[in-house]
Amino acid sequence: MTARTVAILEPGYSDYGTERSVLEPLGARVVAVPAERDALSALSELNPTAVLIREREVTREVMAACPDLKLIARYGVGVDNVDIQAASERRIFVANIPDYGAEHEVSDHALALYLAVQRRVVSRDADVRRGLWGIGQAQQIPDRSDATLGLIGFGRIGVRAAAKFRAFGFDRVIVVDPYVSAKKIAASAMEKVDLDTLCRSADVISLHAPCGPETYHMLGDAQFALMKPTTILINVSRGGLVDEAALARALAEGRLFGAGIDVFEQEPPVADNPILGAPNTVLSDHTAWYSERSVTALQSKAAREVARVLSGECPKNWVNRWTG
Repeated sequence: MTARTVAILEPGYSDYGTERSVLEPLGARVVAVPAERDALSALSELNPTAVLIREREVTREVMAACPDLKLIARYGVGVDNVDIQAASERRIFVANIPDYGAEHEVSDHALALYLAVQRRVVSRDADVRRGLWGIGQAQQIPDRSDATLGLIGFGRIGVRAAAKFRAFGFDRVIVVDPYVSAKKIAASAMEKVDLDTLCRSADVISLHAPCGPETYHMLGDAQFALMKPTTILINVSRGGLVDEAALARALAEGRLFGAGIDVFEQEPPVADNPILGAPNTVLSDHTAWYSERSVTALQSKAAREVARVLSGECPKNWVNRWTG
């Protein structure tokens, strides 16, 4: 096989004309590996120069099957599904696409999940379809005047989300983000706090953080015990940030008002995931980022990262930078 093969694992877009238009003029062949195909055997046959991925894991074993591999590029921001250490040891570039413009889509989705949970849109829809009607059938909907929004993560998406929530009366916004200074947060008329303070104070908690060793299951039994029974949790970031069993218990026991979840620790979620049966929970299928515009931008930017490496350059969004 040619050393100028670009393999796309877990194809999920309608076509790859964008990638081909960028890469074929450089002599690269773009091959979409079907989702049902074993990645290890497929890549062993293809020996690609670059691999484009969405949610598929790229392990040390997968990399070992590709002697000529120079780049792993993720369609998206998080790279927790890539063995970064193994890639760095082999001097394989890992790149992400942090600037494809989905902050509008994701922040819209966070607000949509909040409104659906707060107004009990899904459960009321189900009741109407079952012939139940009227306010007398509805469960409590708490007042959100003078409410506090808690943001975990203060990147582009978190900033956008704060602006949109403020339009719905969230005048106070508190933030947990160890990588952003309190001064920068205060400049946006927000307040930096610790996680326990956020859990105690926020009426709505919206997650916009990456998942890694420091943030894995950062919300569990201890944190849910601090929250108000009227609190809503929104997760449009990474499923691993939340202990799903602990969240389901808190919801089932009435210790939280509700949750809007777009991401799961295992995707798609298994049938016995307790979140699937939790009350006043609105779920979506990791599509907060999606719009036709964001997909086009994502594919184009990912293809250009591959083009840079094929041309002997470093990727623009190089995650695992090494020296020497």
